[in-house]
Amino acid sequence: MRILIAPDKFKGALNAREVAESIAAGLREVLPDAEMDVAPMADGGEGTAEAICDALGGSWLKCKAHDPLGREIEAHYAWIDQGKLAVMEMSEAAGMKRLRPNEFDVDLATTFGVGEMILDAAERDARQIIIGLGGSATNDGGFGMARALGFRFEREHESRRVSDLITLTRIEKPKDLKLPKIVAAVDVRNPLLGVNGATRVFGPQKGATPNQIGELERALTRLADVVAEQFGFDYRDKPGAGAAGGIGFGLMSFCGATIRPGFDVVAESIGLEAKMKDVDLVITGEGSLDRQTLEGKTPAGVARLARKLGKRVFAIVGRATEDRQARQLFDGVYQNARTGMSEEENMKKAADLLRENARKLAKSL
Repeated sequence: MRILIAPDKFKGALNAREVAESIAAGLREVLPDAEMDVAPMADGGEGTAEAICDALGGSWLKCKAHDPLGREIEAHYAWIDQGKLAVMEMSEAAGMKRLRPNEFDVDLATTFGVGEMILDAAERDARQIIIGLGGSATNDGGFGMARALGFRFEREHESRRVSDLITLTRIEKPKDLKLPKIVAAVDVRNPLLGVNGATRVFGPQKGATPNQIGELERALTRLADVVAEQFGFDYRDKPGAGAAGGIGFGLMSFCGATIRPGFDVVAESIGLEAKMKDVDLVITGEGSLDRQTLEGKTPAGVARLARKLGKRVFAIVGRATEDRQARQLFDGVYQNARTGMSEEENMKKAADLLRENARKLAKSL
């Protein structure tokens, strides 16, 4: 029997490779002769650079950058020498992981460090940059990133505050900016503005107050208006423009980036379909299986590809809701959640629970 194991991370507990290896270990206890291939996955969120680097035998580079509050940091991104491909995550410079809980300030938080990472890759003559959008602490529409790339924003108050974009009158392009092809990998389809936009949907998770939400919405509306007036294009309604605090919009507007579903970008990069063609069954998973899974998350992407190739597909997840549409994607769903076990304990025991569920799945085959 040939089995492909292609899960995403269990956020806060295990990375995608650790998840895959825990599942493989459980399967081997019951099916010692099975052939197994592990393909750690991601969908544009955190773990994207690691999944592609891992599969393509890349290395890690470091560069000087700034965090969401403007402090100097050392940022890392993946480099695939063959093809001169840089793979980075915006959260490496502008992510919530860079801040302590008492430091969230969505009006001040900047994507400036993301621009510095892009410039570093461009200076190394990258031919293409893949950038995963997820885990952001920012809501600046890519304003900070554009400043790092040399764009100048004329407004009443020359501060770093996103809300000051309300008074934006003009954007001046840098004269000598040369960037490679940029692909932004996203796992959400939100536009920049409105009820489903970056500010209203994701702002509260980053500490935005109701008052700030109104201000930030007006600021990003003004940014989009000036971009449309001056540059002659308008990406505010493009699916994914609202990803990672609107940096999807910024990457399209200031870098000429293409927005693509993150699962597709990773699957193509690691050759997932080719890996799947000759196996008997596929196992995927991530921390949570719910309605959101259907919106471009790894388990749904793996399941749809498996179905297309006529393969049986199973999910082993941290927890699963009773959502019928999500569950119907799979031949079986196994979850780590246990009655009476706290979420904290569940995360601590994630590797053991994955092995246990893998044994249970193997016995059912």
